[in-house]
Amino acid sequence: MSLPPGFLDELRSRVSLAQVVGRKVTWDRRKSQQGRGDMWAPCPFHQEKTASFHVEDRKGFYYCFGCQAKGDAITFVMESENVSFMEAVKILASEAGMQLPERDPHAQERADRRSELIAVMEEAVRFFRMGLSASAGQGARAYLEGRGLGPEAQGRWELGFAPDEWRRLGRHLRDKGISPELIAAAGLEKTSAKGGEPYDVFRNRVMFPIRDGRGHAIAFGGRAMDPDDGAKYLNSPETDLFDKGRQLYNVRAARGAAGPDRPLLVAEGYMDVIALSEAGFAATVAPLGTAITEDQLKLMWRIHPEPVVALDGDRAGRRAAMRVMDLAFPVLEAGQSLRFCLMPEGQDPDDLLKAKGPGEMARLVEEARPMVDLLWQRETEGKQLDSPERRAALDKSLDTAVEAIKDPAIRRHYSDALRERRWQLFNPRRPWRSGGKAARARAPAAASQSARVSDLAAGGGTDQLREAVVLALLIRHPHLIEAFEPALERIGFSDPGHARMAACLATCGGDDAERCREAIRAAGLAGPLEKLEATRHLNVVPALRSGEETSARQCLAEEIATLVARSGAAREIEEALQDIDGIEDEALTWRLTQAADALSRAGRGLSEDPVEYETAPNGVRLDRHEVDALDRLLHQIGHGSHGDRN
Repeated sequence: MSLPPGFLDELRSRVSLAQVVGRKVTWDRRKSQQGRGDMWAPCPFHQEKTASFHVEDRKGFYYCFGCQAKGDAITFVMESENVSFMEAVKILASEAGMQLPERDPHAQERADRRSELIAVMEEAVRFFRMGLSASAGQGARAYLEGRGLGPEAQGRWELGFAPDEWRRLGRHLRDKGISPELIAAAGLEKTSAKGGEPYDVFRNRVMFPIRDGRGHAIAFGGRAMDPDDGAKYLNSPETDLFDKGRQLYNVRAARGAAGPDRPLLVAEGYMDVIALSEAGFAATVAPLGTAITEDQLKLMWRIHPEPVVALDGDRAGRRAAMRVMDLAFPVLEAGQSLRFCLMPEGQDPDDLLKAKGPGEMARLVEEARPMVDLLWQRETEGKQLDSPERRAALDKSLDTAVEAIKDPAIRRHYSDALRERRWQLFNPRRPWRSGGKAARARAPAAASQSARVSDLAAGGGTDQLREAVVLALLIRHPHLIEAFEPALERIGFSDPGHARMAACLATCGGDDAERCREAIRAAGLAGPLEKLEATRHLNVVPALRSGEETSARQCLAEEIATLVARSGAAREIEEALQDIDGIEDEALTWRLTQAADALSRAGRGLSEDPVEYETAPNGVRLDRHEVDALDRLLHQIGHGSHGDRN
């Protein structure tokens, strides 16, 4: 089977070689530098005691200094699993969440065309380079030198100049024997709307070649020399080579320069990247004329686990930071995040470097702020929080933002951090006691009250059994995944293995249960799957024993709705307990009351319609003593009973 051009490059960029190899080896902690992606282990292909097997995760290659085994992630899976090339590709594609393309008899033709287009782009790079050194490029050279980029820097970045002529590049490429069709396909010429000859896309602009992770020229960015030009910066149109939402400027050099003590910087544009790199911050990239995309985020995380986003210190820069934060929340993982370095008002990184030098930039990068700071700033800045209703609105907006985080552990830590900030805002003269009464004395008895009520609301260990039932039913009936997926996403799984399996199931479908199991195993979850299927409690669940779809659908609706309601009430009660310390707080009373209402409504029966639980999961069966516990809690803090619950 032939694969389309770029598929294998995309696969290699999405898969971490260190993770693939790590399933087969034990890393040597003394020699390995995980932050740099520089890993060492005893070779899995020959018997040895020393760590001679070397993995360079960022470059995507391994080499054994003992047996000379070498290759990439695909090669490793082929050799370690004894499978064919296409089988290895299928395994890795499943792990990376990529759908294997259909058999394509024209894939080789497209690969050849891609090579032709790259050759056209390289010729254009040479043409623009010559244009900068010619007499017509004098103004462009003066502009670059005024920005601090002399001839050597211009050469390092392959900067060029597109002459102020309509068809100069097109004629040059035709003289080289390149067809007009290829010139247009490379995004270098446009067709005249008036029926005239095609004309050059870039005219009278300083040119920045854009190269992919393998060093191929795939596009250009052009900076207008005419201040009256309608577009100050112009990028190549999207082509077979160039998808601007999946590429980063300077990605190849940044990948090699990033490390534990050299974070990846993310700037706004070409000149910022060049200025930062020339000042010693070589691990710097930028998006290509658009807001950062999810694909670009994932590419950044392949280079460094915590990139620092350096944005202009104006209102637009702050808005851009907030957009990136919202984009990142749903895809955060443990040890994988972003920090933000906002420039002083009215300055970009290039301005700062010129005014105060690299030392000041290094200081700002060192003091880059975590995303939780930006979230708190956005939700509180300029707001009056002088009433219970306004404070409750703040709680709601913060909860809504945090709910976008899919990873339950990260979501919990965000909630803890925001709760601390809320305390400090409304209780400025009282120190924050992390964990409230439960953590203050660190004594077993001190933790008992919080533990009792938290377990009461969350269902204790029974929630993991409910989670196991849900996952087992979905694996048995994969055609039900699509119907229950929206509600499934709202569960805060208490078991990390369950959470990862649920995320994996979201990519499955159809009627093949064994295919679901294979997808879970391919995602590195064979152990959690085996543990799940060995759970004895599942043997007594009627819906699993009968195998009937109607029974499975009803059981799924009940268990998912119960988990959603329980996790929500547990969070409310836990937050309230950590606030209690003999204070009277209207917002606290409001939150407890809302939690009590949720538990009360949850005791009123169960509908059989699963769609209902996607929008209003309030029909679950919960024990009466859970509602009574909330009444007692309200009495305990002096606010009286919540009233009749019918």
